[in-house]
This record gives sequence, C-alpha cells and structure tokens, in this order.
Amino acid sequence: MLKKSFLAVLTLLMLTACGNKKDEMNAEEQQKIIDDGTIGFEMNGGQITKAENVPADEGKAILLAFNEYIEAFNSKDIDRYMQTLSKDPKGFNYDEEKEFTTEVFKESDVKRDAKDTTIIKYNENEAQVHSNITLHLVQTKTNVKHESAGQQVTVLVKEDGDWKVTSVFYMDDTKSSTGK
Repeated sequence: MLKKSFLAVLTLLMLTACGNKKDEMNAEEQQKIIDDGTIGFEMNGGQITKAENVPADEGKAILLAFNEYIEAFNSKDIDRYMQTLSKDPKGFNYDEEKEFTTEVFKESDVKRDAKDTTIIKYNENEAQVHSNITLHLVQTKTNVKHESAGQQVTVLVKEDGDWKVTSVFYMDDTKSSTGK
C-alpha cells in the first residue's frame, strides 16, 4: 500500500509537475495534443528543433524563468516555487498545486535535473521549452528511492512582463523490462 502511494505521488509529479492535469487528461489525450502539434515535441530523427524566431533578450528571459522554476522546486521553497507559476494557469489549479507540492516537499527529498534545455516554440505571449528531465526522489519515511527520466515541455506565458509556467507535459523515457 505504501509503495503504491509513493508511486502515485511520483507519477503525478512527473506527468505534469503541476499536479492536477493528470486528473483531467489521460496519456492518450496528452499524446493527441502532442501529435496535433499544440505542444512542441517536434523531433526530427530524435533531434529537437530549436525555434528560430526568438529574440535574444526574450530567449534569455525565458531560459532564466525556466531555470528559476527548476531551482525553486529543488530548493523546496514553496513560496519561491509558486512565484514561478502563472496565477491563471491552463494546465493546473494554482491553489491545488500549492497544496500538492507542499505535501511532496514534506514527505520526500526530491530534485529535478534539467539538461539540453531548448526553446522549441515562441511567440510574444507564449514559449515552449523542451528539456530532458531526471527526477531523483527519496520518500523520507521509508527511504524508498526512485529515479526516472523523460522529456518535458514546459509552457510559459507572459504575465505582467514576466515569463511564468502555465502547463507542463512529460513523456517518460523509461523502457519496460520487456523492452516494449
């Protein structure tokens, strides 16, 4: 039972990084959005395509906002983390996210590593940032450890002149033991 609840928390954490989208959208629906091009998992032969239309100053601001989102989460500072999120998000409920993330911080030692971060879609009001994410999680009561890796697209919107996270989409790269 404890292991199931641990895995449920981990799944929620990785599917959206903003806890509640999983309840509203199943994996098939997420894949349809990705396939339809709404979210930019656009890979050519396994390569991520960088958006070419990003002004240098905006690109810098977007990547700084994304890095602060990751660093704030890793610091387990709930107020700092919540400041990286949109007050009117599309992919989660702001208040429920605060409650969920507070519990995760209390019950586990958790860290996200982001690598190969690339802006893959951009317009003046929205940006999509692709990153390879590794999650390191240790449940504090049981010392159960888990690590998983996948690809994440973080959607940011311009809010009062700053870039804020409005939704997160995640595709797990973990292969099953059967190789499928």
